[in-house]
Amino acid sequence: MRPFAEIESMAERISFARQDLRDRTLNKITIPVERLVYLASLRDYSTGRYYHDGLAMLFSQEVAGEALRREHMETFNELARTPLQILVEQLNYYLNSLNQDHTESLRTWESLEPYRVVAPVGADELTVRIFLSNVRIAVAILVLQQRTPPIPIGLA
Repeated sequence: MRPFAEIESMAERISFARQDLRDRTLNKITIPVERLVYLASLRDYSTGRYYHDGLAMLFSQEVAGEALRREHMETFNELARTPLQILVEQLNYYLNSLNQDHTESLRTWESLEPYRVVAPVGADELTVRIFLSNVRIAVAILVLQQRTPPIPIGLA
């Protein structure tokens, strides 16, 4: 592998930055919902630009921003195609991992719909609508599961 300083192509630099981001950070975030929330949190909601100081120091702000944008889009598109049952499981796992009251987190997701800001800028409008609908349904399923006591084995 050539040293990064010798890489002239912007596409190659972005590819290296994406791999670095995956190796150092994203591969440690095993739940795609959590990865999507993390990547969205690196975007300035006013400008749509992505910021990651460590990645920018290694590669440049322009390369880091584009690498983050592409990873965000890829993660979003994968999650938008995730079957509903798996999305429910991932969302439940994510909400449990927040070290907050699960019921309160679920209520917040139900009322404030914070998932509306995790779609990347430039994502296909239909894909965004499908994703938002699926997350809304996943939240409703989790709320219903929380309200419905489990049926004892043998009575089902």
